[in-house]
Amino acid sequence: MSGATRRLTTAQALVEFLAHQYTERDGRRRRLIAACWGIFGHGNVAGLGQALLETGRDAMPYLQGRNEQAMVHAAVGYARQSNRLAAQAVTTSIGPGATNLVTGAALATVNRLPVLLLPGDIFATRPADPVLQQLEVPSAGDVSVNDCLRPVSRYFDRIVRPESLIPAALQAMRVLTDPADTGAVTLAFPQDVQAEAFDWPEEFFADRVWHVRRPAPDPAELAAAARAVRAARRPLIVAGGGIHHSEAEDALRALADATGIPVASTQAGKGSLRHDHPADIGGIGHTGTAVADDLARGADLVIGVGTRFSDFTTASATLFPNPDVRFLNLNIAPFDAHKLAATTLVADARAGLEALTEALAGHRVEEAYEAEYTAGKARWEERVDAAYAVLDESARPSQTQVLGALDAVVGDEDVVINAAGSLPGDLHKLWRARSPRQYHLEYGYSCMGYEIPAAIGVRLAAPDRPVWALVGDGTYLMMPTEIVTAVQEGVNINIVLIQNHGYASIGGLSEETGGERFGTAYRFRAADGTYTGDPLPVDLAANAASLGMEVIRAGSVAELRTALAAARASERPTCVYVETETADTVSGAPAAQAWWDVPVAQAATRPAAVKARELYDRQAAARRRHL
Repeated sequence: MSGATRRLTTAQALVEFLAHQYTERDGRRRRLIAACWGIFGHGNVAGLGQALLETGRDAMPYLQGRNEQAMVHAAVGYARQSNRLAAQAVTTSIGPGATNLVTGAALATVNRLPVLLLPGDIFATRPADPVLQQLEVPSAGDVSVNDCLRPVSRYFDRIVRPESLIPAALQAMRVLTDPADTGAVTLAFPQDVQAEAFDWPEEFFADRVWHVRRPAPDPAELAAAARAVRAARRPLIVAGGGIHHSEAEDALRALADATGIPVASTQAGKGSLRHDHPADIGGIGHTGTAVADDLARGADLVIGVGTRFSDFTTASATLFPNPDVRFLNLNIAPFDAHKLAATTLVADARAGLEALTEALAGHRVEEAYEAEYTAGKARWEERVDAAYAVLDESARPSQTQVLGALDAVVGDEDVVINAAGSLPGDLHKLWRARSPRQYHLEYGYSCMGYEIPAAIGVRLAAPDRPVWALVGDGTYLMMPTEIVTAVQEGVNINIVLIQNHGYASIGGLSEETGGERFGTAYRFRAADGTYTGDPLPVDLAANAASLGMEVIRAGSVAELRTALAAARASERPTCVYVETETADTVSGAPAAQAWWDVPVAQAATRPAAVKARELYDRQAAARRRHL
């Protein structure tokens, strides 16, 4: 290589390279890789660990985690809060450190959120074979446990020589900044290659700005889309997470204001319109509102914007039964735009919405249609009020009353994070989102344990915004470890820990599908061998306190209100612990307004399963393919 060079190890070169990568969109430039999480072992301590120390915190801030999966969750929370314009890296040792990344990588890729994974790998030169923690595959000498990350990564490469880092690093940045094709990016890093020195061209370390494009719609596709909307009598917009990634909320509001088309939202898209906007009709699908699902059943045109139409959104292909229904999909990813045999509008969400609004100038839905969904929205708001209502301030709260108490405390700037359990359904139906990034639900992978580390990532990305991680006891027990990280780093997050003694969501699903809540309660074994004895004497509040959090126990609705206000005002990580009804009782939320397909046993003798199968067959008969 000609020109000036710098002698560095491969790990040092990567850290230096990452410190000079930037994104730019709409004229705003920001750093692409803002920090590196890491847990060190023999696979990265002398490589990337030494490089982070050598390069220094100003070049690449280092964050110490407690669980490799949790570090990825924190990085994903950071990327989502940053609208995918900034990301974080995660480094681990080989072996279990690397395989612990797999769940986090899958979550990132499913949700199309960028994170850079740098797991250590076995020796490329193989001076000793096998090394500690090496997986031996008799039929393939070039396989390591890092190959588990291939199917859950949007891009994967193994750096087997120092000079191969240059093209691999550039490809990694390309994928991390691609608005249509991003997710987890894995650069598997053999530990000997990390420590090997090489003369690197100085131009490799020059500032590099990656422009995040906003592709405009094709004129022919735009014309077809406008014709489809003008021809529809009952159009419905389904707003997905792409609205937020594109920062297209204002463009969506302008389209809704101009046309009167109602807007329903997926879990990822909730907050695209403020809850009190006249056209916002709340969540759609299995966990949606009655008004949104009723409109979906009668819609003759469904306009998907930035959504991938998961089974929760489509109610397992039963939600759009109108024989005349057609789909129009505005999406930056052609893969998603073509779903449901749709008319496609392949474009950035904001650019596409702005162009569509202009193409629809003068068009508006009929007044009777607006009046219909306005009345439906008002009726649903009454049901939200009823779910939040409290008759006895001294009583233990229901789960929906917990949400109501939190709703009364938060401001527009707060961020509420959740991922799994019974809370996502209650939140999707009931939560009144007040700003685009207030509602943070990870429901593409619905991963238990996401909430606490993601709250750290969100707070790092938005240090001035109060952040709430809402967790049940099941989720808390999966991954409370990053409480220590929050305390150590002084990352002021709030946790609302709801104790209901079991898997509430899966318990309810088990009951509906004939499983009789088998194995879903946190109780001692009874005489018949089932977990139906007394609740376990587990004190999760004491556990959170032992990890360094300030803990406030709330035994009643009145105490809960006081505790939430105190947590929001606190200057240190704070946990509000509240015990609600047990997992086998009703949460207080309205029932599901649409179906979700979870297969039920075709051959069973227990009456609950037989009855559940009969109901399943009736529901499944309503499925249709949109061709």
